[in-house]
Amino acid sequence: MQGDDGAVMDTETEAKPTEAEAFGENVEKADAEPTSLTDAGNATTQDSSISNGDDADDKQETVDLKIIWSKNKYDLKIPVDSTGAKLKERIHALTGLPPAMQKVMYKGLLSEDKTLRDIKVTNGAKIMVVGSTINDVLAVNTPKEVVQQEVKAEENKKEPLCRQKQHRKVLDKGKPEDIMPAIKGAKERLPTVPLSGMFNKSGGKVRLTFKLEQDQLWIGTKERTEKVPMGSIKNVVSEPIEGHDDYHMMAFQLGPTEASQYWVYWVPAQFVDAIKDTVLGKWQYF
Repeated sequence: MQGDDGAVMDTETEAKPTEAEAFGENVEKADAEPTSLTDAGNATTQDSSISNGDDADDKQETVDLKIIWSKNKYDLKIPVDSTGAKLKERIHALTGLPPAMQKVMYKGLLSEDKTLRDIKVTNGAKIMVVGSTINDVLAVNTPKEVVQQEVKAEENKKEPLCRQKQHRKVLDKGKPEDIMPAIKGAKERLPTVPLSGMFNKSGGKVRLTFKLEQDQLWIGTKERTEKVPMGSIKNVVSEPIEGHDDYHMMAFQLGPTEASQYWVYWVPAQFVDAIKDTVLGKWQYF
């Protein structure tokens, strides 16, 4: 029994170092693990330091755009779910043109609220940007909105435009037979076709074509077509025609004074606000 117990004791004695060795190995492994974690942390830190700042965009579906402004072209990669307002911020970073001074166009004026996905912007799309330079701003000391208010206040002091002699000679010819239908009290977007059938100051037929991608207003007559940059139009005034309130007479101020006003008669009332908003660079909310 003793001899057997001794043998057992020897076996247990021999087994103990093995457990200790196993324990020691575990300790070594445990000691090694923090080192590997630290190394991994260092590796992560090193990778982060190389980031090009586009990590957020890389995790989203993006589109590659070509931004065109003032004869310059810029490449821009942006998430497709970005809004028009966000696009303006990115354009500001590229061009230095403040968002408030940007008119961004893609198949018409770009809404700040809609996303690029909403308006179906695709890879390689060309985004047209129109905006005033600092010299343009300095050249116009008073905002267009203020000028428009001042002109309107001055007009209120005078007799109605349609009663003035210079306009009566055109209005007395009566409504053109081929004029576009009008809706009093309505507000509609500009039609996809030119506004036609109207008269100009000389009594000749005139049509208005709004070329949004070129930021131009084309004033066409039988003789010729004038391509006017919208940014050069200082003001737009209008007034309902007495007895025909569903039509307006409208003037585009093409120069620094009222003497440069280009008059158009029998403009359908439902398009008047859209014309002013488009020419003066405002968003159409209806």
